Amino acid sequence: MSSADPNTLLVTAKPDLNDRITKWLDHLADERRLSDKTLIAYERDLRQFLRFLTNHLGGAPGLKDIATLRPADFRGFLAQRRRQKVQSRSLARGLAGIRSFLKFLERRGEINAAASDAVRPPRQARSLPKPVSAKDAIDITSGDLAMEAEAWIEARNAAVLTLLYGCGLRISEALSLTGKMAPKPGTKTMRIVGKGRKERIVPILPAVCEAVAQYLKLCPYAISADGPLFLGARGGPLNPRMVQLAMAKLRSALGLPDTATPHALRHSFATHLLAGGGDLRTIQELLGHASLASTQIYTEIDSAHLLAAYDKAHPRR
Repeated sequence: MSSADPNTLLVTAKPDLNDRITKWLDHLADERRLSDKTLIAYERDLRQFLRFLTNHLGGAPGLKDIATLRPADFRGFLAQRRRQKVQSRSLARGLAGIRSFLKFLERRGEINAAASDAVRPPRQARSLPKPVSAKDAIDITSGDLAMEAEAWIEARNAAVLTLLYGCGLRISEALSLTGKMAPKPGTKTMRIVGKGRKERIVPILPAVCEAVAQYLKLCPYAISADGPLFLGARGGPLNPRMVQLAMAKLRSALGLPDTATPHALRHSFATHLLAGGGDLRTIQELLGHASLASTQIYTEIDSAHLLAAYDKAHPRR
């Protein structure tokens, strides 16, 4: 079931439209298996559009109003959001959520969604991921800098960060591991459940097994098979914020920029694999990207690096 609360939508839509919104969110959650964060973002974006229509039409819209929308209505909404200083990326995401709802209604034979298709999403300045260098990644994950007062917390942080860089995991994926999922010496692969509950197999490097083993050796708390592998200072599940704070300390100690975040280690995993001859399809599978287009951005990073090296080293520069 979706996280939608129909009561939050009553102020912006008539009952027949509220009913379709609930069905759409259930469809996204149950059939398309989108993450909770994506569902919340889609619901919020649609609600903003419905608030705009309430003012635009002089009353809460119903299904009949949605069926008669014109391209000018969508452009008016985008223009209003632009005046509110909303960035292009957020505008494009919002339009995508609205279109998803309209396409859902179209598949049910209730409306024609052509009007929204006639509106181009705002152009976005494409920002490239900012990985850290291989040397910096090794320094970050080594656990040798003694940034924490307790050795077991130092080992825990090193183990989490090593999973991000060594396996290309997201923080949420690393912290979702349970005790029985802990990679042991000799473990070659691990099954990860990522965004949209999509499963993938990732290879496990010996360095990852060693880092986790050191953490388990020093951890003062009992780790149950079905409980979280990584624990906080008081024995509860480790909060992602603590990983971010640990990375901030390391970043300061190593003199790295603010872009050196835990997620940058995942970018580094992909970038360094590509630079080492890895093919895009394999990297796509390892990262759990649904689309190859999401992985192709790393080729731009590699190309930018090569061009910078060429510009710096060529004798006719």
